[in-house]
Amino acid sequence: MDTTRPPLPRFSIASATEKVRLAGDGWNSRNPERVALAYTPNSQWRNRSEFITGRAAIVGFLTRKWQRELEYRLIKELWAFTDNCIAVRFAYEWHDDSGNWFRSYGNENWEFEADGLMRKRFASINDAPIQSQDRRFHWPLGRRPDDHAGLSDFGF
Repeated sequence: MDTTRPPLPRFSIASATEKVRLAGDGWNSRNPERVALAYTPNSQWRNRSEFITGRAAIVGFLTRKWQRELEYRLIKELWAFTDNCIAVRFAYEWHDDSGNWFRSYGNENWEFEADGLMRKRFASINDAPIQSQDRRFHWPLGRRPDDHAGLSDFGF
């Protein structure tokens, strides 16, 4: 049985900002099962060119993603919101199994049910190769520390 996932719609600037931060914290856990619980059982995603429906597919997608994208660190930032929708911009850094580093930039559009679970997620993402010395996200793997710079601080 699903429970509510506060903050709940109808979003304010404070609750939308909190929702974005909580989503980033979840993704930085790199735990597919935990992340999938933030979505409705029949959630619909478009991630790049891949179309995904349902929690089991989300878990499979995220498992494959984090097997490929090593040392993944993500920052999400609120872009805009309405009653039950949030637009986010984000960047994350990762490397492949050959040690090549990337910074991936993107935008997401989210739509929520009244219980705070996300029913739709549409992501557009571009990858840019970077040198290891050009990395900006240096916190220990896991949740981004509260005092770590955000996207706007980096000019991303």
